[in-house]
Amino acid sequence: MLIAGLNGSPNSDGNTDLLLNKALDAAKDLGAETELIQVSSGLEEIEEPYCTACSQPCSKACYEGTKLEEQYELLSEADGVIIGSPVYFGTVSAQLKAFWDMTRDLRGQNSLLNTVGGTITVGAARFGGQETTIKAVHDLMLVQGMIVIGDGDSETDAGHQGAAGQRKAAEDENAQKRAKTVGRRVVKVAEATESLR
Repeated sequence: MLIAGLNGSPNSDGNTDLLLNKALDAAKDLGAETELIQVSSGLEEIEEPYCTACSQPCSKACYEGTKLEEQYELLSEADGVIIGSPVYFGTVSAQLKAFWDMTRDLRGQNSLLNTVGGTITVGAARFGGQETTIKAVHDLMLVQGMIVIGDGDSETDAGHQGAAGQRKAAEDENAQKRAKTVGRRVVKVAEATESLR
């Protein structure tokens, strides 16, 4: 069981990373193998770090042979994906959007179909756009045919759409708890739906 964490923040050691690692640690506690993907590091290697829809179907010409291709290969192997993003103007970071826009080949191959997806966001304030950012991530997942989960389970409560944190995430105990719940829930649902992948 492989659970991939996508850090959509331009910062590799900030608030999003902290909560994402809490979720991945919870997944490990249930026996899952985990991998963390820093999306900005893959985008740095390519000339145009955004999709221009240059071919149909996607030829992968813009990222073939790069770290970004390796990141997409890892993503396609995952049974579950936890996407973390800071809130930027009520939605996902530019880095995450650019990374996901270039998953057209994965979509064409149904690589993420029935992969389980959970979401973590961090905003500057308690009501800083976290829920709209979570919904934006859900939209990204649904277009790929993923199975979207929230941050509730039998060990906590029904939860909501995903883990929503407030900076500083190191001081936000509720967000850390919710992130761990997302990690556990992704593993449990991935195990329950394994035959669909």
